[in-house]
Amino acid sequence: MSPLLPLIPESELPPVLVTGGAGYIGSNAALALLDRGVKVVVLDDLSTGNRGLVPEGAIFAQGRAGDTVLVERVIGEHGIGAVLHFAARISVSESVEQPALYYRENFGETLALAETALACGIGAFVFSSTAAVYGNGDGQPLEVTAPIAPINPYGWSKAFVERALADMVAANRSFSVACPRYFNVCGADPQMRSGQASQHPHHLIELACHALTGQRERFTIFGRDYPTRDGTGVRDYVHVTDLAEAHILLLRACLADPGQYHAVNLGYGQGASVIEVLDALEAVSGTAIPRHDGPRRAGDPAVLVAKSQARELLGWQPRFADLEIMVGHALAWEQHRLANR
Repeated sequence: MSPLLPLIPESELPPVLVTGGAGYIGSNAALALLDRGVKVVVLDDLSTGNRGLVPEGAIFAQGRAGDTVLVERVIGEHGIGAVLHFAARISVSESVEQPALYYRENFGETLALAETALACGIGAFVFSSTAAVYGNGDGQPLEVTAPIAPINPYGWSKAFVERALADMVAANRSFSVACPRYFNVCGADPQMRSGQASQHPHHLIELACHALTGQRERFTIFGRDYPTRDGTGVRDYVHVTDLAEAHILLLRACLADPGQYHAVNLGYGQGASVIEVLDALEAVSGTAIPRHDGPRRAGDPAVLVAKSQARELLGWQPRFADLEIMVGHALAWEQHRLANR
């Protein structure tokens, strides 16, 4: 598939700074870059990250993305030419309980990082955004032009960053930004080099894998009264390896055409309910998941499904757009992680 956006050749990718590269998505993106022979520097303060997830071959620097002195030094020492920014707080429920924390760490730290990158002459900045900027949506696949209407502080913290970055591009035409809006990321590196290893798990598939592997007594279904086909929330799940590939394409697009701002949905355009995800995990494992019903969580919309233009714009060709493959990789990673403790 030929992309609509111009892309630099992969061989011309410069050294890349990956913030949050000791986390789930950041480490997989770092792997995708390293697999292409790109120099990678991972910056992570390890407040929620796992040092063991930093890929072999990446240079590691410990610290905050908003630490201007540190970031300037890293950029200068390693000839950084692009930034992939993943470092963030990501729990909806935590954001409702501690909104100031989310605005400080998601908005404030990102703004400081972007200003530093711009001052250092970085031309490409990819910001890890979220479908939470759309709020509840309308139950239909969401266009990237859908209204920005978050319903929780997490979503607002990301929406504010998007607005600030768009304004920075308008004022600095040598600066290109891409804001991929994730739907629900899942799965693991097929080679079992990285996957979810949260200090405080809250993702559905990770929690379900913990219930399957005996790390928790049961899985709680938060709400069975949503206006969906089985009463449980519906999400667009996207495999983390496919997501990482999309980030490489976005970097190439930013580097090919300075002064551009791209907001892009990253999802498959198909939704699965909580019940369907649990059923898929049971099918691949051959084991029943102990289930328990709980109340809805604050800030959870009923349906979030992407209408993604990434295939057309970038020539993105997902390889793992199958629910059983995705949950199978997630479960295999969890079993691998437990066996290698």
